[in-house]
Amino acid sequence: MSTSTLPAASIGTARFSASDLGQAIPLLPRNALLALLHGYRATISHTYGDVCRYYPSCSAYAVGAVQQHGALKGSALAALRIARCHPWAAGGVDDPPAHKHFRHELTPHGFVVPLGKD
Repeated sequence: MSTSTLPAASIGTARFSASDLGQAIPLLPRNALLALLHGYRATISHTYGDVCRYYPSCSAYAVGAVQQHGALKGSALAALRIARCHPWAAGGVDDPPAHKHFRHELTPHGFVVPLGKD
């Protein structure tokens, strides 16, 4: 998947390290859902074209929400966004809310990894 289709806030420069495996286990549901969203964006989303009234698109919003808030809360935020997206919506810029205490890093492909040690 091309990372150019995701907002800059949804990609990073972190790398996964094998020494972080224990800390990465709680991130598995989040990253599994992100893999599904990336698959959707790479295949099905392209058939619709650019029809979303909001920026970022609903699927890019879902990626950002899941990255920031996890699989459950991120899915709920994405569902609320999809409910707001209809032909009569005003549209515009609508970024997912940032998590106040986000303790992870993002890879170049948008997956979540444990915070690197300094």
